[in-house]
Amino acid sequence: MNKTIEIIGAPSAFGQRKLGVNMGPDAMRYAGLIERLESIGHTVIDQGNVESPAIDMKKYKSEQGGLRNLEEVTTFCESLCEKVDGVVQKGNYPVVIGGDHSIAMGTISGIAKHYKNLGVIWYDAHGDLNIDETSPSGNIHGMPLRALIGDGHENLINIGGYKNKVKIENIVLIGMRDLDEGEKAYIKEVGIKTYTMADIDRLGMGTVIEETLAYLDKCDGIHLSLDVDALDPVETPGTGTTVPGGITYRESHFALELLNDSDKITSFEIVEVNPLIDIYNKTAEQAVGLVGSFFGEKLL
Repeated sequence: MNKTIEIIGAPSAFGQRKLGVNMGPDAMRYAGLIERLESIGHTVIDQGNVESPAIDMKKYKSEQGGLRNLEEVTTFCESLCEKVDGVVQKGNYPVVIGGDHSIAMGTISGIAKHYKNLGVIWYDAHGDLNIDETSPSGNIHGMPLRALIGDGHENLINIGGYKNKVKIENIVLIGMRDLDEGEKAYIKEVGIKTYTMADIDRLGMGTVIEETLAYLDKCDGIHLSLDVDALDPVETPGTGTTVPGGITYRESHFALELLNDSDKITSFEIVEVNPLIDIYNKTAEQAVGLVGSFFGEKLL
């Protein structure tokens, strides 16, 4: 079924320490994102990029205590939340292209107010479940999912003017292979549904997606948040927090094809493409290919 897709660029680099991820949205556009979606048959509206606070290089490069760039992350996510909210209100399909993964707080805050029981698939090498007390780095891109649950700094949990956007029982983590000690303890304590790389190897990606959709069947909408570092860095080298032993490109295509076939995913974001540390824009091109599979591109 053809959709009216609205693309929102979210060029934030404030959630981590490597410049270049703010160029990710335009790298994906350059790699043919809009044309790819239109060739499948969708109507595409490109809203351009959300305005970002100016980057103060002196501050950006400094060792900050606590939550790094808290003010900038909060300001950016509030603006993104408003943009996404507007797309959902119109009945169009929101696709957010990042930018580091802290932007998920803005994306999901704009979406969750339209659903009573939103589900979230977090396709990532990392859980992003830290709070400032457990974070080894203070990088907010390692905290968005925890903030969306309702834990963390007041600025982060209140984006969009409300708290508790996602229930713990409505979250599925896929691709986990690098978790901080505090995240491991939290996942075990609260019982978040988690598929590590060992689970994917044992079960196969088809079973993982089938079980995920069955688990989230109670939800009235499902958001897919895809970090390109979920894939093995051989496949997506242009991302800031690489971890060997990740999901293959083919497995990811298969996962996204299955999610598209289910017709249950109601919003989508793809994050952490960094062309400054990429090889000939390979990661952006791979990301665009994944988006194509998610929106129904088929070989035959």
